[in-house]
Amino acid sequence: MTPAEQSRAALEICRRAPVVPVLVLDDLAHARPLAEALVAGGLPALEVTLRTPIALEAIRIMSEVPGGIVGAGTLLTPADVRAALAAGAKFGVSPGAT
Repeated sequence: MTPAEQSRAALEICRRAPVVPVLVLDDLAHARPLAEALVAGGLPALEVTLRTPIALEAIRIMSEVPGGIVGAGTLLTPADVRAALAAGAKFGVSPGAT
């Protein structure tokens, strides 16, 4: 994806989801039901922070929900970015970049 395409994709996410819940999950059993409820309630973009050991698996599970746009937060290293992308994240947030 070119930088211009990345910019357009980011703008499209912001257009579709002007409010993004920031989620810290401690139990994988909550991942899919939470994503389904938020998407059904009109919040398609979901940020899962990489603050717990299950975060990447939660991103994988939540990415399966139709209509959801799942991203990763608390990206601190290039390895975090690669892992989040491999888990299915469509966007990323890094502390200090806001």
